[in-house]
Amino acid sequence: MASYIGRRTVLATLAGAAATWPLAARAQQPGKTPRIGYIRAGTPLNDPFREEFVRGMRDLGYVEGRNIAYEFRHYGDDVESIPSLIGGLLRAKVDIIVVGGTAAIRAAQSATQSIPIVMGAAADPLESGLIAGLARPGGNTTGLSLLSAELAVKRLEILKQVTTRAARIAILQQPSNPAHSLFTKELEPIAGGLGLTYRILHVRGLEDFEPSFASMRAWPADAILVLDDATFIASRAAMVAAAARHRLPLICGAREMAEAGCLFSYSASIRDMWYRSASFVDKILKGAKPADLPVQQGTKFEFVVNLKTARALGFVVPPSLLARADEVIE
Repeated sequence: MASYIGRRTVLATLAGAAATWPLAARAQQPGKTPRIGYIRAGTPLNDPFREEFVRGMRDLGYVEGRNIAYEFRHYGDDVESIPSLIGGLLRAKVDIIVVGGTAAIRAAQSATQSIPIVMGAAADPLESGLIAGLARPGGNTTGLSLLSAELAVKRLEILKQVTTRAARIAILQQPSNPAHSLFTKELEPIAGGLGLTYRILHVRGLEDFEPSFASMRAWPADAILVLDDATFIASRAAMVAAAARHRLPLICGAREMAEAGCLFSYSASIRDMWYRSASFVDKILKGAKPADLPVQQGTKFEFVVNLKTARALGFVVPPSLLARADEVIE
């Protein structure tokens, strides 16, 4: 399936981008084993991307215990704990911080202007002001970017192909994600053009799913569009279970969400992006400056339909749409 391509012309300004960079990567000191900090939502047991990053590093010749060391941290869905966890990484004297989630990236930038930061998969870092530009990100941050707003638009278009009757959409936001309010502004005219009325649904943690979905069922919403967020991926099992109890179809991004039970997902492969993030770490360890490493975008797009969920909710997915899917979950 062809990806939805959109270009925004307004460039965000990154505060402090003119900060002076250290003369050389500390990881290059003779006899020193580089130490990589890694921080994401979820737990080690439900983080599907940690192994992809480590595999990428391994394929580049980095073997833990031999020539690389890792400091892994997970914040579940508690974004308030992120600064403390990043502080722990700084005390561990990591050479590079690899991070996922807009809130966590911003917290890392607030904590250090000298240690390189690699974004595993960031939702529109340019629009969110995390970088100064895609070609030259500036500052100490680089990595990979999801064009989340454009992808969300594509998901709404697919929804209208699944069911032309859809008229009321709830948009699931994480209030701690500064990018989400920007995405909603871009979605507003598109939703109107598709004949969709929407309401914003704020969810901070697991305990919010049940009451929030109950309110949307009472509205009643025809579907819930889940915006890209690291904590939502981490909480996907609880989210899907709550939505199923209220018979609400979830329209999601990462394929991991469709595998958990969303009606369908459409996004760049986030696993592939985390695998590719290892190449940024490798370049920085060899002396490259993050400010000079262009931010890359997702190149491998995946459309996954959960036919089991569709049948449970009474949706008939058109055969033409199933034929375009990269995977159909029976």
